[in-house]
Amino acid sequence: MKGFFDTRIEFLKGVGPQKSALLNKELQIFTYGDLLQYYPFRYEDRTRFFSVRELHHQLPNIQVKGVLKSMETIGTRSKKRLVAQLQDETGTVDLVWFKGINWISKKLKKGVTYVAFGKPTLYGGRINMAHPEIDVLTPNHQGPGYLQPVYHTTELLKRRFLDSRAIGKLQKQLLVNAYPKIAESLPETLLNELSLLSRAESLRQIHFPEDHKKLSQAQLRLKFEELFYIQLRLLKLKHTRIEKYQGKVFGETALIREFYHSYLPFELTGAQKRVIREIYRDMKSGKQMNRLLQGDVGSGKTIVAFICLLAVVGAGSQAALMAPTEILAEQHFRGLHPFATSMGIEIDILTGSTKKSARDSLHQRLQNGQLKILVGTHALLEDKVQFQSLGLAVIDEQHRFGVAQRAKLWSKNKDFYPHVLVMTATPIPRTLAMTLYGDLEISIIDELPPGRKPVETVHRYDENRLKVFGFIKKQITAGRQIYFVYPLIEESAKMDLKHLEDGYESISRAFPDVPISIVHGKMKSRDKDYEMQRFVKGETRIMVATTVIEVGVNVPNATVMVIENAERFGLAQLHQLRGRVGRGADQSFCILITDVKISKEGRTRLQTMVRTNNGFEIADVDLKLRGPGDLMGTQQSGVLDLLIADLGKDGKLLQVAREKAASILDQDPDLKLPIHENIRKQVARQKKSSLNWSRIS
Repeated sequence: MKGFFDTRIEFLKGVGPQKSALLNKELQIFTYGDLLQYYPFRYEDRTRFFSVRELHHQLPNIQVKGVLKSMETIGTRSKKRLVAQLQDETGTVDLVWFKGINWISKKLKKGVTYVAFGKPTLYGGRINMAHPEIDVLTPNHQGPGYLQPVYHTTELLKRRFLDSRAIGKLQKQLLVNAYPKIAESLPETLLNELSLLSRAESLRQIHFPEDHKKLSQAQLRLKFEELFYIQLRLLKLKHTRIEKYQGKVFGETALIREFYHSYLPFELTGAQKRVIREIYRDMKSGKQMNRLLQGDVGSGKTIVAFICLLAVVGAGSQAALMAPTEILAEQHFRGLHPFATSMGIEIDILTGSTKKSARDSLHQRLQNGQLKILVGTHALLEDKVQFQSLGLAVIDEQHRFGVAQRAKLWSKNKDFYPHVLVMTATPIPRTLAMTLYGDLEISIIDELPPGRKPVETVHRYDENRLKVFGFIKKQITAGRQIYFVYPLIEESAKMDLKHLEDGYESISRAFPDVPISIVHGKMKSRDKDYEMQRFVKGETRIMVATTVIEVGVNVPNATVMVIENAERFGLAQLHQLRGRVGRGADQSFCILITDVKISKEGRTRLQTMVRTNNGFEIADVDLKLRGPGDLMGTQQSGVLDLLIADLGKDGKLLQVAREKAASILDQDPDLKLPIHENIRKQVARQKKSSLNWSRIS
């Protein structure tokens, strides 16, 4: 049954079919529920009047009242402006208009008392307000004042008289009828425990707050509710999976002990040992494992994955390792092949380039169980690829694969689901991991292997280029290799940036005797691979590239990463690029080159890179700067369809919401207890329509 909040927006008085179509298209507002949950993004403080004496240019938008003393048009043509003087008992402020001068001058009258609202600015030693909102003082203005909600709108909507104020009027009208119909969605116990406002009162206060305190309480309540229902949904998924999906039991095997004693070339770090224990615990539990392994570039995820593969192979099952690119799959295969063959384990690789004859043999050996470990790309997902008994699937750089692709690996067995370990070298902030991957267990490798020196990062301006080249000459003379990364392949009419073609020419001139590779996204795969391999083998000493080298190649001899127009890259990308060096025992360097003019946000990114090598700290800064939607290509997940909560700022609240959701599900997994009736009803209302269960419907 459709309820009041599912009523189409066109039926709200003052909307109608034409405005409704615009609200649908421009703001995705289709129903009463959508409008009610279209929250203001800021508030204008109209709770008090400032006196002219109190005005200074650092104030935000404020209101002032006074008598209009004079008004004149100054200047000609494009420099024409209307200047009016508003006077109160403490002084005079200039009000200035550059547009709509004729209309404004007809509207204003000398000697009348007005209220002006705008931003005080300093010009020629005097405070003025440009293009203020201006109204005649009425008895309404003499009340206690209020916080004016400001809603996002668009140019098209403004032209059709649907500006922020018009949206506010629609909200006010809707709230009159909606208020008594707003159902409470949280249990009484939770409201009392956390001192939260009711849902109906929160929605009233978020749109028309009585004061700053009530606004904060409304925001807290609505943010908590949103995060609580997202966590409840994820934890319920996890709970269902654990109950429903059995997993094959794997424990420590003789193969693992043999590997530790005879083949492991170095001592594992404490973090690696801890993570292996966490994975073993899942694989022994009899439930299907779904675990996310996070670790910075070079932290040793692959060796952890291999040790887990040995647990499966040692028990007679098979294992798969899937990577997003052929280069990365090749690298994994080359790294693991010597270990596997020396231990008598058959290992092979399957990519788009694998020849048909090799494929036929591979499929046969896979089906009869002779082939124990298969490394590959998306090619592993093809229906033709059938295992005799797939015990563990490891997916590298998880964010490059969709959920549907991950699920395809599940269907490779008829009798049981394989355990799944997803790995990423893109550090995900804790709040984002809890929201995106809240249905997975999470393991973190948070220390680098001994002997690894942190990469030294510096920021240099274009004018220091000759010094940078001098430093690089010394590195090349010492036998090292160098990366140069550019944001663009060729010159762009729109952006004044260093581009790869221009860079290649200037580097060739600066280093005439040094062999150079060039790699970019427009090259054919085989040409790219050929150039990459030349660099890997040391046949070329400099690699000029776009960001295609972000994931993949492991060249321990490469010690310098130069990133041109570094301000154009996101933090996660800069961190990934820096991870291409520092893979050997020699000290490595990352040089960020920019123009002198950089935005404030760009400067924050560069300072963060210079200050720290900690991927999780970098990811947290990135989340605050960019917001979650951009950070991981996360729109695909749908989970981040947030209405009011902000993962960059609401981490502590998210933690509380997760703990409360977990404790309720532990106590009452099916939400059958009377005290959880509100939650049960809310989930039932939303189950079919939305991933975000906190929505009104």
